[in-house]
Amino acid sequence: MKRVLCLCLLAGTLVQAQEIVIREGLGIRTPGARRSAVHVDPVEFKLVSGTWVAPVAGKDGWAVVKANDKGEFSGGPVNGGYVFATVEAPVAKTMLLEASGHSLAYVNGVPRAGDPYGYGYVALPIALKKGRNELLFQCGRGRLTAKLTPITKPLAFDLRDSTLPDVLTDLRQTLELGVVVRNATPVEVLVTVASEGDLGSMSRASRIPAMSVRKIGVPARTSNGKVALKLLKDGVEADRADLELRVKKSTDIHKRTFISQIDDSVQYYGVNPSLQPAPDQALFLSLHGASVEAIGQAEAYSQKNWGTLVAATNRRPYGFDWEEIGRLDALEVLREARTVFDPNPARIYLTGHSMGGHGTWNIGALFPGQFAAIAPSAGWISFQSYANGQQFANPSPIEQMLLRAGLPSDTLAFKNNLMQRGIFILHGDADDNVPVAQARQMREALAGHPDLRWFEQKGAGHWWDADPEPGADAVDYFGIFDFFSRHRLPRFSEVRTVDFTTASPSISSQMHWATIHQQIHPFELSRIQLKVDPQLGKISGTTENVAILSFSIGALIKGQKVELEIDGQKLTPTFPTVNRIFLYRRGDSWTAGGDPNPAEKSPERGGGFKDIFRNHVIFVYGSKGNAQENAWSVAKAQYDAETFWYRGNGSPEVVSDEQFARMETTNRNVLIYGNAITNGAWKTLLANSPIQVDRAAVRMGSKVFTGPDLAVVFIQPRKGSEIASVGVVAGTGLPGSKLCDRLPFFTSGAAFPDFLVYSVDSLQTGSKGLRAAGFFTNDWSLGPDVAYRG
Repeated sequence: MKRVLCLCLLAGTLVQAQEIVIREGLGIRTPGARRSAVHVDPVEFKLVSGTWVAPVAGKDGWAVVKANDKGEFSGGPVNGGYVFATVEAPVAKTMLLEASGHSLAYVNGVPRAGDPYGYGYVALPIALKKGRNELLFQCGRGRLTAKLTPITKPLAFDLRDSTLPDVLTDLRQTLELGVVVRNATPVEVLVTVASEGDLGSMSRASRIPAMSVRKIGVPARTSNGKVALKLLKDGVEADRADLELRVKKSTDIHKRTFISQIDDSVQYYGVNPSLQPAPDQALFLSLHGASVEAIGQAEAYSQKNWGTLVAATNRRPYGFDWEEIGRLDALEVLREARTVFDPNPARIYLTGHSMGGHGTWNIGALFPGQFAAIAPSAGWISFQSYANGQQFANPSPIEQMLLRAGLPSDTLAFKNNLMQRGIFILHGDADDNVPVAQARQMREALAGHPDLRWFEQKGAGHWWDADPEPGADAVDYFGIFDFFSRHRLPRFSEVRTVDFTTASPSISSQMHWATIHQQIHPFELSRIQLKVDPQLGKISGTTENVAILSFSIGALIKGQKVELEIDGQKLTPTFPTVNRIFLYRRGDSWTAGGDPNPAEKSPERGGGFKDIFRNHVIFVYGSKGNAQENAWSVAKAQYDAETFWYRGNGSPEVVSDEQFARMETTNRNVLIYGNAITNGAWKTLLANSPIQVDRAAVRMGSKVFTGPDLAVVFIQPRKGSEIASVGVVAGTGLPGSKLCDRLPFFTSGAAFPDFLVYSVDSLQTGSKGLRAAGFFTNDWSLGPDVAYRG
């Protein structure tokens, strides 16, 4: 029988045990945090500044907390605070930390990924030192369980969080599986995972960080759903596992997987196929609500005979609220589905429920040229209106930069985009989750919309089904699909007017035949209002905050002459052979020119900082510092990789600066950890960066900030590539580096401009502790869109 030790963690000695259940500790409440790039946390301040000492019961707000008989802590600090415990180990050993309900755990001061949503599959190898070990859990959702379990194999599969497709019996294809591999050894390992199915064997090599986990892609071929996996290190079997995939027909509701271009991870989407599949049918993109799986979303609809519905994942059931990486996932699934199902490009529709209703509003507003009509159900408007978004009273110049970075989340800022597409709004008038007031506010904001339908189900809550027909009416309401059937996207040649607003071309840049390539001021609203007269060969209109604009005129104007009148200025550029005219704003005047400089900001790469999490991103930690600096760099890269796995089903590759130097990665995004002294990749990637960071200072042109307590994040273009970027997470000294540990890169709505400079004081004073924030110019230098303090 397994021996279980229930610890009193305030005192006492741990004897030899197989499993350790955390049942008692000390807890403290702390201030709540908004979705922001900056937060206040007095406990984190002590950890970062080096003033942390183990708490004592009854002192400084710490009190004894105990778990119930099931080992679960609840209430008090678990609703927003910390739980601290100690473990005495008679010998140094490696165990698995299996905890649930926490945002992160510090293990002897080193941050490790948490399991805030209680999925129950986070099991991380940790090294217990001989003697006293400290565990500090940061909590926020009302419950916490934690235990240490023994490790039976140093390298092993963990199948609890597998991303698996369905086997389609009428299609023979290579399938992509996502499986977690755990490395409980103190060194990184290169492993090969081999799959054996009835249609053959396949394998792929992957790098697994030391004392961590990585969810890797494994190819497989099977017709009966059975796949045997082998985990090999240097050709020697370390573990094996058997998987059994669901077997379906392509006409059944099913799951498909693909390799994401964001981070080379395996992602899936649900498919509700047409009852009469054929090319040129409709395609419906459906976005799920919080806690809902994509396949469950697909199953909530009845099958249609005139189109296929696909349900993206948002990377996880909670994921990113269909913004940032969640938005990228939705667009990736749309591209995949268009390739697989070959729909009529004029018959693409967007819908979703709850969080997915918000995604429908936001994505529909940002990309009005991609969908013939949209239908949000029970959708909320924005983080500010519903989800604890970033707000400042009388914002300072630095706070204004943070607000600008969050502009893409402000759905109402793009209401003129929504005025041009058919919209069906659905809501239950007794919804106690997303108040119907959210929908009514959108209807009022869109007053005068020429093509808006509205339906409130009387007495209905958040989820409802009033009709006996298949499909849940909360999402599969007949009126929505009847509305969709009457809408088509026009061809470019049919569009006479374009009215388009964007917050950044790197978020959304195009509507029909017009594209905004650059802004005058980044992340302020840019708008174009244009009209084409094809018979006269004329395009006219106005622009706001646009630096480079182009027209795809081949589908608009026939002949060898085009006349432009932009912002009152007339131009008659030569008709280009590539059927696209580029216009450049120089001061108050427009001039025609050739292709934009690919080294400058563009729709492919334009900031802010979170734009680094795409384009096959690779994490590079530093090895050129002292022992403490190097240990921080490895731990931070590992923590971010673990957090991206948990929050976004991610699989970023983590390598050292020395390994990176030997790799061919020209067109991949790179995120480096450490400064110009401690990370060897800095000189290669950032020698000409306008921001330079070393152990003593942060230099931004003539502006210099000094001290060991500064943290910096910023993004720059990668030299030699037209699409790749370089991101930096750096500190001056160890306090500054530790200040980077919990910057909320994977929290949706926590918006980052191109660069931020923090001091440790920010953990006490919030945004007043920021030293600089802003956006680079279009040539990626420092310019007017910068705010400093001090």
